[in-house]
Amino acid sequence: MRHLYSLRLASWLCCFWWLTALPSMAQTAPARPASKPAVTKPATTKAPQPASTASNKAVTPSKPTTTTTGSKLPPTAPKSTAKPRPALPTNLNSSDQNTRYQNGKVLLDQGRYDLAMQELAPLTPPAARFERGAEAAYLYAVAATRAKKWAEAEQMLNLIRSEYAKWENLPEALYLQAQVSFEQGEPDNALQVLELIPNKTLATEQNAIKATYLARIQDKALFQTLLQRYPKDEALGRAYADKLIAGGWYTEADKPVLEQLIKDFSLDRARYSAIPQAQKKAIYRVGVLLPFEFNDPSWEKVRRNQFVTDLYAGLLLAQDSLQREGRPVQLFAYDTGADTIQLKQVLALPELASMDMIIGPIYKSGSKLLARYAQQRQIITINPLSQDGNLTISNNWHYLFEPSMATQAQVAAQYAFRTFSGRTAAVLHEDTSDDLAFAQAYKTAYEALGGKVQVLRRLNSNMEESLAAGFAGIDFATLGHLVVASDNRKAGAFTLKQLQTQAAQLPLITYGSWLENPSVSPSRLDARDVYLIHRKYIDPTSFGVRRFRQLYVQRHNLPPAFLPIQVSNYCITSATNFTSTAPRFNRAWPRRVQFRGHYSKVSATLMAPTIISTYRLSSLNDWR
Repeated sequence: MRHLYSLRLASWLCCFWWLTALPSMAQTAPARPASKPAVTKPATTKAPQPASTASNKAVTPSKPTTTTTGSKLPPTAPKSTAKPRPALPTNLNSSDQNTRYQNGKVLLDQGRYDLAMQELAPLTPPAARFERGAEAAYLYAVAATRAKKWAEAEQMLNLIRSEYAKWENLPEALYLQAQVSFEQGEPDNALQVLELIPNKTLATEQNAIKATYLARIQDKALFQTLLQRYPKDEALGRAYADKLIAGGWYTEADKPVLEQLIKDFSLDRARYSAIPQAQKKAIYRVGVLLPFEFNDPSWEKVRRNQFVTDLYAGLLLAQDSLQREGRPVQLFAYDTGADTIQLKQVLALPELASMDMIIGPIYKSGSKLLARYAQQRQIITINPLSQDGNLTISNNWHYLFEPSMATQAQVAAQYAFRTFSGRTAAVLHEDTSDDLAFAQAYKTAYEALGGKVQVLRRLNSNMEESLAAGFAGIDFATLGHLVVASDNRKAGAFTLKQLQTQAAQLPLITYGSWLENPSVSPSRLDARDVYLIHRKYIDPTSFGVRRFRQLYVQRHNLPPAFLPIQVSNYCITSATNFTSTAPRFNRAWPRRVQFRGHYSKVSATLMAPTIISTYRLSSLNDWR
């Protein structure tokens, strides 16, 4: 599709100018979106794993935990393989305590955490008089953390502290309890628990877990409170200094605190030097890093690269508009090619470090490189196409224009909870990392609101038996709504067939790509209560879209084949809706998440506070 993203980049330039045009307004340091990140693969850093109970030597966060038998525990979310799972122990629920203990360890090694907890639970209370009750309680807590059952893990670790206070491996239980507290969003409690560990015990592991979890805190006031309570904690002080400088939190009021941190913990003064105050500029420099691939003029390459040309065309149009309004922006285009070699050459250019903002690149490998560059150089960088939330983790200088899969899921879950009367759901997702991230984030967000995801299953829509197994046993009559996270064309037809078979009329949430599925006619969707998460939906009747089309045709003598949602006029108008004062151009920007509902879309721009709205189309046949 031609000209797919032209105007999106135009909107960034306009919002960027607006943010830089108000230096007299007070400084703010917003950190991240208000909603908590879902516990999903693409949105989080690997959590530190619990330590061994046998060797009394805890492992580092990046290593797998070992049981008392020395065998490694499986990772939190084991990938499915073609090999069959090991057989269950034949003597489950045995009356013999030692047998149950061994069964618990075997089930833990197999990744069957719920069964392991069931086997170990009767052995944990002192009344059971089991000689290895403390170890059984610890292994139970390990299984609970692997199953992300934080409340059960917390309860068992409290039992260890109160009833087995003299257990030789108590420091490892405290370390695990700190991890559980961090996971539950209780950093104060986690730091208190870590302070109970004897000096020099698990010192390396303590620093690692603090570095991992403190970097995720996005509340500056909370960080300041922690710093007041634990003024001698070097890991905490260093993490706060990183947030001030690399995280974009620094203001002039923070100068005394930063100086004290540098002095107390012998921090590198060159690295933690304060950022100079920004001044309004006469003109702003924007680097555009796109794979133009001028070295290959073949028509095949030109045709495949048309979307890159369209992106740049939208930027030029925005530049003209801003110039006429007295808001000058100067574009500097760089050809990054199709691989990272040419991108690395561009990043090595001295003039790139002088840019006020960078837009690009396109490909995933290059996005990671530029994300690191943005953080090191402290330049706001916008990725135009990626939905990979990992790029923004602990990086306040790198932004996604497209919403991450977790963001789409969170907003969709909020909408479903607010709109649908039922409070139960089934979530089916394709066997891909993006769809898994969506499904897990949806479950987390929906259940946090008070709903219940009764079914969470993985599908491979290319296999008929996998589709059948995914829907097997689901009674649609008992569900509030159904979520199918799949772009696969076979999934659409199969889902509608299953709903028809059960004569089910429950709401269905899925991707907007179903509109392009030839096996799913608009009339079939119109006949049901279908909600489409459509990030690229636009209202062709809006003034901004019509104005953009007019300007595009005037400049290029060619109509855009697909108009993006935002336009420069809309973006500038939205900027006036900020609830907080404008930050400097080199500060983290406030964010906006937008949800458009029935036959709908989810989009995320990073220019304004959270806004949730609903837009309904009268008919998919009319829209298409």
